[in-house]
Amino acid sequence: MTFLTWLSDGLWDFSWLELVIFTLIVTHITIVSVTLYLHRHSSHRALDLHPALRHFFRFWLWLTTGIVTKDWTAIHRKHHAVCETEDDPHSPVMQGLKKILWEGMETYQEAAAKPEIMEKYGAGCPDDWMERRVYSRFSLHGIVLLGAIDIALFGVVGMTIWAVQMMLIPIAGGVINGIGHYWGYRNFECPDAATNIVPWGIFIGGEEMHNNHHTYPNSAKFSQQPWEIDIGWCWIRFFQLFGLAKPLSRGPLVEKISGKTTIDIDTAWGVLNDRFRVMARYAENVVAPLVELEFRKADNAARLVLHKAKVVLCKEESLVDDVGKNRISALVDAHPDIKVIYDLRLRLQAVWSKRSGSADELLNALKQWCLDAEAAGLQVLSDFVEELKSYSLPKLVSA
Repeated sequence: MTFLTWLSDGLWDFSWLELVIFTLIVTHITIVSVTLYLHRHSSHRALDLHPALRHFFRFWLWLTTGIVTKDWTAIHRKHHAVCETEDDPHSPVMQGLKKILWEGMETYQEAAAKPEIMEKYGAGCPDDWMERRVYSRFSLHGIVLLGAIDIALFGVVGMTIWAVQMMLIPIAGGVINGIGHYWGYRNFECPDAATNIVPWGIFIGGEEMHNNHHTYPNSAKFSQQPWEIDIGWCWIRFFQLFGLAKPLSRGPLVEKISGKTTIDIDTAWGVLNDRFRVMARYAENVVAPLVELEFRKADNAARLVLHKAKVVLCKEESLVDDVGKNRISALVDAHPDIKVIYDLRLRLQAVWSKRSGSADELLNALKQWCLDAEAAGLQVLSDFVEELKSYSLPKLVSA
């Protein structure tokens, strides 16, 4: 093989199809490394990984991204702690979508350069010899080495493959941190603007379901609906077969007991633990049917006000703008039954604040809410109360 031939074709004379397949495989490994190791394991402790697998992911990220585990973990933890505030390292709500999409790496680097963030949010990250002497100290040397490997294997086209690998995480991060707080659908009204971009988490390892994750950040599984696909969870299950991974949490532990008709302390704690799903079911089983009934009875002018009423009435309060507040006022003024279910929704959310008090306070607040909901005389509310009564904690938890 002459030098010019090697420079043109590299050591592996792949066809274009083989080059595309190779690039898809190595970039997917990078995505899996980020979502399983950095995100679900290091940042949230939702997943336990075998030491060998942890080190492989750490090495691969050093080679393909230059990411330092402590930097990524600390910045992500701070994002959750102060989400959608001026202190959030990457919030499109505060900094604008354009900045997060196109300057996401700059905001990441600014946060990584602040020792106070690393100290406060970076606890529990690797601090072994390889981390201190190689991965953190020479964080950019890995991607230089990767460039040399790509060129050696594929010749000139290896530079293109390397460029794709370098652009992957900045682009994916911009999409998740930008679009994932700006556009999409919401299964749950978590107290920030996080959205599910699409229900099929294939291309970004399941990170597409960002609203689900922000609602249950300690869950190793991001999909929450039957039609949602979290490929990261598929990899977790695969590694679990070989004893390489162990999910530590899949969300709140609750159960529903058929025929249960009393509200006890297990009911209160079960409802509290599952409060985001409870509010989602309130939106679907109470608000939506009543709005649909009012819509059928209304004239054309009133229907304009009722358009998308369910979304407005059930939106997280901190995310309702002035236009939304005006629409809510118009709805509750014109429709007494809607006012009843809206006021009760706000009161049910207020019950959650009792979790910082005594168990008796929480139980009494939930009992009173259920009595008032039943007294409203609306069948959708009575049915919802019956469902709440069925809530309990799994026996191992309540014991």
